[in-house]
Amino acid sequence: MPELPEVEAVCRNLRAAGVEGLSIVRFRIERPGIARPQEVGDVEAAVSGCRLLRVERRGKNILLHLSNGQSLHVHLRMTGNLYPVPDPRFRPMATRAWWEFDGGRGMLFEDSRALGRIHLYPTAELTARMDEQIGVEPLDGAFTTQFFVQQAKRSGRPAKLFLMDQHPVAGLGNIYAAEALFRARIHPEVPMKRVSKPRLLALHGAIVQVMREAVDSAALAYAEPGRFVEGESFPCAVYDREQEPCTICERPIRRITQGGRSTYYCPACQRR
Repeated sequence: MPELPEVEAVCRNLRAAGVEGLSIVRFRIERPGIARPQEVGDVEAAVSGCRLLRVERRGKNILLHLSNGQSLHVHLRMTGNLYPVPDPRFRPMATRAWWEFDGGRGMLFEDSRALGRIHLYPTAELTARMDEQIGVEPLDGAFTTQFFVQQAKRSGRPAKLFLMDQHPVAGLGNIYAAEALFRARIHPEVPMKRVSKPRLLALHGAIVQVMREAVDSAALAYAEPGRFVEGESFPCAVYDREQEPCTICERPIRRITQGGRSTYYCPACQRR
């Protein structure tokens, strides 16, 4: 599933392609299910004829702000991708929605498993909803050590589940939460309020470092429009490496289930 770095790469590629400021001549949704319960015709009519003012990412969400005071909320889910094209008339079969800009260029929402979603909301309402549901961005200046320690000491949740909860910190998913915990030498099942302050400071630094490396890696993987390579060149030390030797101590990596997802960790480097 695309995580924050992959979604950030999608947004950066769209901005680099110059889609911001372009007028939308036509917007079409090819698979009505991606917009339910909203009516496809209403969404298409509201978007067509507007300018795409800004492409924004909040957590794992893509927000396309329009000139009519409304915004499209795009969620890629498992296999979605959003990318610019020279001509939207020539599009793959897995295209679920497409935009035609003034001048003939376009943008496609491609999703082979059709799990992604696109919905239209008033910009002010969507912004308020994102602020309420999603926490501080890990690469934002507001993600300070003081803020992180304060949030952690209030939570009795296991470390891995705390990181994946989007309310304290936005955008951390399964892969990068596991990697950050490994770098900070924190067991994924330890309650956050029991983690020492020095370990929390190490975890804060690990989160920032992991996310910066992952964003750079994802940007390379998304360099070619329409191409998606999960994992890219990011060097996973524990994720998806069950029974493989730890890169530090050579003990076998273990896998447990937390919140219905697999968690990978080193039992020697990440002791309780």
